[in-house]
Amino acid sequence: MAIKLEFIDLIVPIATIKAKYPGGWEQCLKDHELIIGGRVWYDDYLFRDGAMNPMDIETLLDYWESLGFILHVTNEKGEPTQWLDVCVYESLFGGATLECDWIEYDRASGGAYLTGTAPGKLIGRNSFKTTQVK
Repeated sequence: MAIKLEFIDLIVPIATIKAKYPGGWEQCLKDHELIIGGRVWYDDYLFRDGAMNPMDIETLLDYWESLGFILHVTNEKGEPTQWLDVCVYESLFGGATLECDWIEYDRASGGAYLTGTAPGKLIGRNSFKTTQVK
């Protein structure tokens, strides 16, 4: 399976969410319940949230870091060099904003998938039923 990429994507492996998110995968789904099928979607391996500008991505990164996720590896100067628990991906501007060895890009579908798995079906916002507020 692969997740559809759109604007600026924040991607987190579900295995990492299960290990680090307070309350695990089930709590993550509850916490994001109202935006699944909006700006959030996921496949069997990857969870995707996103934004249309860098400031909103920074807010998302701050949130995940506050939950105990390690955003990136840094060099001896303290500069980020590689994504670790999360990855920011800008498909229109060249891909991952730092090295990210656990995501592959499928040019045919325009989706991303976990390294070592098959791209398969593309999952995006339209793959989820959303509750309409009237």
